[in-house]
Amino acid sequence: MTFDTDAVLALLKVVAIDVTLAGDNAIVVGLAVRGLPLRARRIAILVGIIGAALIRVLLALVAGRLLAVIGLTLAGGLLLLWVCYRMYREMRADHGAGEQGAAPASLRAAIVRIVVADLSMSLDNVLAVAGAALGHPWVMVAGLALSVVLMGAAAELIARLLERYRWIGWVGLVIVLGVALELIWRGGGEVWHHVT
Repeated sequence: MTFDTDAVLALLKVVAIDVTLAGDNAIVVGLAVRGLPLRARRIAILVGIIGAALIRVLLALVAGRLLAVIGLTLAGGLLLLWVCYRMYREMRADHGAGEQGAAPASLRAAIVRIVVADLSMSLDNVLAVAGAALGHPWVMVAGLALSVVLMGAAAELIARLLERYRWIGWVGLVIVLGVALELIWRGGGEVWHHVT
């Protein structure tokens, strides 16, 4: 493997993309594990992040073909909207009960939510990284690995903040809802232009 200038520049672009786009995913992970005991939270983050990494690698392998699938962005937005609705219901129920922190029903529920949300949110990240990698497979793999590590590190911090300051959960939910609506808007536009 030779390191040339193009590959180094591509890697720098990938790092910039990952730092920029990892925040939304970290918020979803933090919301999904909020209120879980520390050990269960770490397990959920680890397993969810491993699942996210596998999803991103699979998406990266077929990134070019995914661009041609009309409606995929819309489907991802609708899936993320469903995740938002589930989180909203849990946060409302816990707010009404006056509990400290809102927790998913189980460790399994948190892991599933992380993987489903990452599936719906990762397409943009994967396509951006694949495009910036400029045909250097090791750059793409390094970029995807970095995005997963950043997401995991930020998610732990966000989960701790959510335990202490419950209002941050509502802010995070609004951010994730915004991402879902953006995906639906963009995906809906793609479908509309294809149909008309």
